[in-house]
Amino acid sequence: MKTLNIIGAGKVGKVLAKNFQRQQAFAIQQVLNRSLGSASDAVAWLGAGQAVDSISQLQPADVIMLSVSDDQIASVCQQLVSAGLLKAGNVIFHCSGAKASTELQLAQQAGVAVASVHPVRSFANVDLLAEQFAGTICSLEGDEAALAVLAPALQAIGAETVIIKADNKLLYHAGSVFASNYLVTLMEVALRTYQAAGIPADIAQKMAAPLARQTLENVFAMGTRAALTGPIARGDMQTVALQQSRLSDWDQQAGDLYQAFTQPTMDLAAARNPHSEK
Repeated sequence: MKTLNIIGAGKVGKVLAKNFQRQQAFAIQQVLNRSLGSASDAVAWLGAGQAVDSISQLQPADVIMLSVSDDQIASVCQQLVSAGLLKAGNVIFHCSGAKASTELQLAQQAGVAVASVHPVRSFANVDLLAEQFAGTICSLEGDEAALAVLAPALQAIGAETVIIKADNKLLYHAGSVFASNYLVTLMEVALRTYQAAGIPADIAQKMAAPLARQTLENVFAMGTRAALTGPIARGDMQTVALQQSRLSDWDQQAGDLYQAFTQPTMDLAAARNPHSEK
């Protein structure tokens, strides 16, 4: 079994490592976090590995996972190269959704196989996701030698893997931002708008929840065109204009957001089957 060192055992790193350990895809060797305390906590949660508090304490490993912030990937890689911890035949990968494996070019120049791995899931509840990781789609890109090691390991923990190109990482990750992060922001605006109309916060939640859940179910069951309802789908542009004006009077940002969605929604409505119900 190949050994695995983990640098940055945050939410993503811990979930991947927990599943790698459970399925014996890799043997967890050492864990390095921002502090020895947090590394020790991660080791206790994983039930495997040894906590260390500096790169100088790391021992060489077959595979190194960087689950650090995007702006730290290249510098941590440089430190590993300078410390002589990366040798030809090793694999190093990072877990950024937006950054490509090119962030690890110093390791690549040293003959190390490089890659990026990004699980497309929300990591808000780490304990739950660690138990329900199977079925997660993970995007991969990088050297063939790295993918030959990482793809089977990910498949062993139940992931579905998809290979993407390095120069498409930003677009790919933007799709995830729309589907997750900005969806949360949109729901925040929706709830605030209900409350501005005099709806108590708890009732606003009850009003929005079935609408949001059913809409998402419809999108993935029927497609976006068939799932679209509301004033634009009905062609009621007078209502849209009135809402736009009223929102802008109340909150300019909310009004701007409403306006930003208007034309794309009109385009989606125009693309609908003309015989479908509105």
